[in-house]
Amino acid sequence: MEFRFSGEIFEWRGPAPHHFIALPEGPAGMIRDASSILTYGWGVIPVRARIGSTDFTTSLFPKDGGYLLPVKLAVRRREAIGTGDVVDVLLIPGA
Repeated sequence: MEFRFSGEIFEWRGPAPHHFIALPEGPAGMIRDASSILTYGWGVIPVRARIGSTDFTTSLFPKDGGYLLPVKLAVRRREAIGTGDVVDVLLIPGA
């Protein structure tokens, strides 16, 4: 299972600020349906992702019935992207 979508990078200003992309409903729903076999606990889903030419591993975080993809600082720097930018994502859950 893999998904391709575009999403806007936004900053979450919590106790540990970070940047995320919210998954569109289509991919989020399919991942939610398979979450019991994908999660390693707390609803978190391990994934491989690609933005531009940068591949990285991370985990999706469940949020309000959907999922958020964290975008690491190293990825943002390498791809010269930041808050408000819309990027294309390749996402492979369970990787």
